[in-house]
Amino acid sequence: WRGAARSLAGRGLAERVTLDPATAPAPARPGPTLNDDQRQAVDAILAGVDRFHPVLLDGVTGSGKTEVYLHAIADCLARGRQALVLVPEIGLTPQLLARFRERLGVPVHVLHSGLSDGERARTWAACRRGEARVVVGTRSAVFLPLPEAGLLVVDEEHDGSYKQLDGIRYHARDFALVRAQALGVPVLLGSATPSLESLRNADAGRYTWLRLRQRAGNARPPAVRVLDVRKRPLQAGMSPELLEAISRALDADGQVLVFRNRRGYAPVLLCHDCGWSAQCQRCDAPMTVHAGGRRLQCHHCGARRPAPNACPDCGGLALQSQGAGTERIEEALRERFPDVPVMRIDRGTTRRRDALEQHLAEFGSARGILVGTQMLAKGHDLPNLTLVAVVGIDEGLFSADFRAPEKLAQLLIQVAGRAGRADRPGTVVLQTHHPEHPLLATLLAGGYGAFAEIELQQREAAGFPPFAHLALMRAEAKQVEHADGFLQAARRCIEQAGTGTLELNGPLPAPMPRRAGYQRSQLLLSSPGRRALHAALDAALPAIRALPETRRVRWSLDVDPVDLY
Repeated sequence: WRGAARSLAGRGLAERVTLDPATAPAPARPGPTLNDDQRQAVDAILAGVDRFHPVLLDGVTGSGKTEVYLHAIADCLARGRQALVLVPEIGLTPQLLARFRERLGVPVHVLHSGLSDGERARTWAACRRGEARVVVGTRSAVFLPLPEAGLLVVDEEHDGSYKQLDGIRYHARDFALVRAQALGVPVLLGSATPSLESLRNADAGRYTWLRLRQRAGNARPPAVRVLDVRKRPLQAGMSPELLEAISRALDADGQVLVFRNRRGYAPVLLCHDCGWSAQCQRCDAPMTVHAGGRRLQCHHCGARRPAPNACPDCGGLALQSQGAGTERIEEALRERFPDVPVMRIDRGTTRRRDALEQHLAEFGSARGILVGTQMLAKGHDLPNLTLVAVVGIDEGLFSADFRAPEKLAQLLIQVAGRAGRADRPGTVVLQTHHPEHPLLATLLAGGYGAFAEIELQQREAAGFPPFAHLALMRAEAKQVEHADGFLQAARRCIEQAGTGTLELNGPLPAPMPRRAGYQRSQLLLSSPGRRALHAALDAALPAIRALPETRRVRWSLDVDPVDLY
């Protein structure tokens, strides 16, 4: 149609007309009345609309943070300015878009990787011309041109999806702060489980710290129960007590979310006779069992192969899928509850465009069971969800990553917050072999705030972020000697340019030493001050780029890494 339109325009039979977005219809309905905490938060945000004003909106799950966003955006539109809203994942955009379009009465544009090149280009052009007044997008949307910027919002600011892990490495939350400062506009960071970095900045007075301590409307916090599964028989990782709780919730016409943050059928395929396990030939990691045990897939490099019929080492037939992923849990629940809809939502079932939105619409409000990964832990509003069952949290309790306790605490609070968001009370069941673990005890007794206070004290004592600043230099090569040789030379360059406050660790093997056929080593830089770290890197990088060893490796530099893998 574009060719025909251009032909008609060339003959003077058609003309281009740009519609004024201000002529859009009025909102269909007003929003709910704000409670006292929400009103105070809105007033505090609007008090700084004419300057750079970083705000941390720390509200429990279901406390109505989106309502606060909407009031701040409505004020931004009334001032004739543009608003940009960042969300961590594509799956969160449909609900926000529907709500924003209904309430704001202006076209709401969207930008994420699931759009075509043409759709992304049209959104970019509309922003550049100032026609797009409200934009909702994932992390890359932070680069959109905003000639009339008035407000930046980062929803679920703690989420690791805001970090770009390859190519040009950046954190969209941090860049939003930089852009807001350059534009002289307020930036609103919202979360029920703020990152420790943001909590540290708020406590130091760098951010205005606003709290929403209670759920909006008639919703009440869910009851949380820790279920000790030691010495208990497990079916696909689920105990008899958990299955009975699911049955009771379904009998009451409720909906159930079974959360397992591991996709696939099982984490490993094992020979019960000799102990052989299916390992990826290109990575130092086991292959995950998929398709009910018929296919093996590496979640790190994407390699696939059929599952063997017999053990390649001993020839035995005692191959067993060990552990449970979302596929296996879905299979077990379908067998246990044949008359109840069971829907699995993970990366495997949501590859198609708008698949998550379609799945949730199909699931509806009738009784049923959702089985899913962390895709379901963020921001989704399921009013009839009365039971959340968390399966397999023990892995996160004993990770070598110093950020693992923070990530696990955030994940548990977020997924627990899906239950009881309307009038019906909600229940959360946490299955574990370690019911006395300090992290679980702290979360149950004092919530995320108590956990964050203790974790910040431990981080400070250990010299970890946010009380130190890190940079990770990684090298990959077919031979580990080439990777280590480059990092040794890079370390000498940094030592010559650095100061006494800079600490270097390595070269060391990466936590996963081999991935996709490449040997991986890394050099970790740490400094109590950001300026010293950046000054050393700025001085050393020209010499590092000129090193002859660079021709043998692929290397990268990640400042403020969130993942050491």
